[in-house]
Amino acid sequence: MAEIKSKKTNSERIKQIYDMCQDHFGDIRFVGIKYHKKIGWIAKAQFEDGFENLTADGDNAVEALRNLKNRVKKIIKRYNQV
Repeated sequence: MAEIKSKKTNSERIKQIYDMCQDHFGDIRFVGIKYHKKIGWIAKAQFEDGFENLTADGDNAVEALRNLKNRVKKIIKRYNQV
């Protein structure tokens, strides 16, 4: 029997990014997504202290969140190599 694969929701993707950021950077204010008329979808992670905001854009909400997650992963990987 074929197994039905459930799709991830944007809420689950945001929660995953939030948890990754909180584990590695500490205090995080929020992770969210919004639509901008000229740019398209923008995913944003805003930190409490010292760090700048991280943003990523995409043609749709899923792509923007995926790009933000990849950006966070690259930063974590680079930080762990030092």
